[in-house]
Amino acid sequence: MTSYEKAIALWQSKRITTAAELAEALNGHSIAFAYHSGKIENEQITYNDTREIFEHDGVTSYTGDLRTLFEIRNAKDANELFLDAFGERRPLTVELLKEFQKRLTQNTYDTRRWQLGERPGEWKRHDYVTGRNEIGAAPEDVEEEIVELMAELREVAAEEVLTAAAYFHAKLENIHPFADGNGRVGRLAMNYFLVLRGHPPIIIHEEDRKAYYTALEVWDTDQRLDPLIDFLKAQTAKTWAKQIERAGEG
Repeated sequence: MTSYEKAIALWQSKRITTAAELAEALNGHSIAFAYHSGKIENEQITYNDTREIFEHDGVTSYTGDLRTLFEIRNAKDANELFLDAFGERRPLTVELLKEFQKRLTQNTYDTRRWQLGERPGEWKRHDYVTGRNEIGAAPEDVEEEIVELMAELREVAAEEVLTAAAYFHAKLENIHPFADGNGRVGRLAMNYFLVLRGHPPIIIHEEDRKAYYTALEVWDTDQRLDPLIDFLKAQTAKTWAKQIERAGEG
C-alpha cells in the first residue's frame, strides 16, 4: 500500500459525518492548512501568528501589516464556514464558492481594486491575468464558465474523486474568476469537495510551491492533469505522514 493509499484508509476509518467530528479530525490540520495556503501568496504570514489567531483570536508582539492579520483572521472565518457547510452537507455550488471567497478576502482589497468596483464575494469586473501564460477568463464569461465547471462536478465516481478535484482546481485557477484570492479559494474549495466525498483534505505546502505552480502551468498549456494529480497524491501523503506513522506504531 502506498503512502497515499494509507492516507485514504486512515481518513476513511474515521467515518466522519458531523461538523464536530470533522473539526476533531482536523485538529491542528486547519491551522497548518491556513498557514501554508496563505504563505504561498504572502511571505509575511507566519505559523505562530496563524496559530495564535486560530486558538486565541489575537496575536501578541505583532509588527507586520494589517492586511496580513486580516488574511489570517479571514482564513479562520473561512474554516468555520467550511465546517458548518460540511455539517449541513451543502454541495459545492457557485454560491458556496462565492461565500468562501468573501470570507477569505473581507477587508483586504486594495484601494485600486475597490475604486474599480471590485468587491469580495463577487466575480471580477475587470481583467486580471495570472501565471507565466497570463491566463484568465474575460469578466463577462466568468459566470457561464463557473456554472459549467460546477455542473461537471455533480456526478463523480468514487475512484475519480482526486482526478475531479485536480481538474476543478486547475480549471478554477485558469478561469481566475475573482479580483483577488483565487489561489486560496481554489485550495479551500478543492478540500471541501474532497471531504464531502470521503477523501482527506490536502495541505499544499508552501515550500513545494514551485512544483505546484509548474503542475498548474502544464494544465494551462497542454490541458494535461497527470502532473497535478501526482503532485496532489504526494501532498496528501505528506499532509498525513505523521498520523500514518502514529497509526502504524499503534
